[in-house]
Amino acid sequence: MIDHVNATTTPPDCPGPAANPRGPGTFKVPKGAVDTHAHVIGVPPDYPLVPNRSYTAPAAPAEKYLAMLDGTGMTYGVLIQVSVHGTDNRLMLETLRANPKRLRGVAVVDLGKSDEYYSELKEAGVTGLRINVLYGGGVSIDLLEKYGDLCAEMGWHLQFLLDTRNLPDLAPRIRKLRVPIVVDHMGHFPAAEGVASPGFQELLRLVSEGAWVKLSGAYRLSAPFYRETVPLARALAVAAPDRCVWGSDWPHVANWHHMPNVGELLDLFGEWIPDENLRRRILADNAQLLYGFPLV
Repeated sequence: MIDHVNATTTPPDCPGPAANPRGPGTFKVPKGAVDTHAHVIGVPPDYPLVPNRSYTAPAAPAEKYLAMLDGTGMTYGVLIQVSVHGTDNRLMLETLRANPKRLRGVAVVDLGKSDEYYSELKEAGVTGLRINVLYGGGVSIDLLEKYGDLCAEMGWHLQFLLDTRNLPDLAPRIRKLRVPIVVDHMGHFPAAEGVASPGFQELLRLVSEGAWVKLSGAYRLSAPFYRETVPLARALAVAAPDRCVWGSDWPHVANWHHMPNVGELLDLFGEWIPDENLRRRILADNAQLLYGFPLV
């Protein structure tokens, strides 16, 4: 189930994450596990929200995110610049600098900034940039190649929030980039369309050729309790077992339905990936490599 809110209307409030996050009940989280997708969200006026946002989220401060990592047994975390803050990465960068051993980040930036600015991002722990095609507050897909050049210069990857139904048109451009590619949320499309849908088949080709993909965002793809996501995750893990990573998508923004506990999502991951060795690769080994964490 996917709800795209018209950014020209008043951005609706969305609820905060479930209280008391827990680990999975069906398997043990391995040492060195990485939550590769989460956001910190500030409060205006200190951290303004962009006017063209698709939703208004409650505050999600660093201490709550770190408590979630602790409560679920995750060793490391990766913060993704949230769309409601646009290209104002300050809160994310402050959080990275305060937790250099535990956190990395993916920024959303304007082109044409100084070399010093981009270097400061890298020194803070930024390892990639994000192009958000779906929600307000992102940067234009028209500048894809220029962002690819910037990532190549900085040694970063380029991450995409897109709908796989648009991927057949975008894939030729993506394939020409000279940097690692990461696709969010299993392609962020209605899971009911299934593995055989043209866009998802294009995603499978991309990841088999070298792209990375996040097994995350189940609530964005399917109605609770996300049964339709199982074949998608398993197909991606078969196509690229060394380039799949997992993310909580905390605090689960733009969600007006069932608010999952992260432990519930980890239990779902256990169903996606029943093999213990492959679960460890996806939760720990692959993500440590992609984001530059010390190998555990």
